[in-house]
Amino acid sequence: MNVIQVFYYMNFNEDHFQILRKIQKKPKSSQRELASELGISLGKLNYCIKALKKKGLIKINNFQNNTNKINYIYVLTPIGIKHRLKLTIIFMKKKMREYDELKSEIKLI
Repeated sequence: MNVIQVFYYMNFNEDHFQILRKIQKKPKSSQRELASELGISLGKLNYCIKALKKKGLIKINNFQNNTNKINYIYVLTPIGIKHRLKLTIIFMKKKMREYDELKSEIKLI
């Protein structure tokens, strides 16, 4: 894997991590609300949600008893929950490395 592929993979996983977190906290959020809260475009969110669904990490269901069938509930599957935990560990390790690097830089000043 070259540097560009690694960078893309890490960003892709971080996007998925953030989306899975938001979905777990607010499963009834619209895509517009999720995109706004995550600071990403609606198109990017839609693309990522389709990828998460294809991977079997989320299920998408219509609200029951809702006349507006555009609204959905996003539900993490058991595989999605495991994947989110794995991404949480990766994310935390990355943040810890960044912290250590910043701490080292501050000591040099």
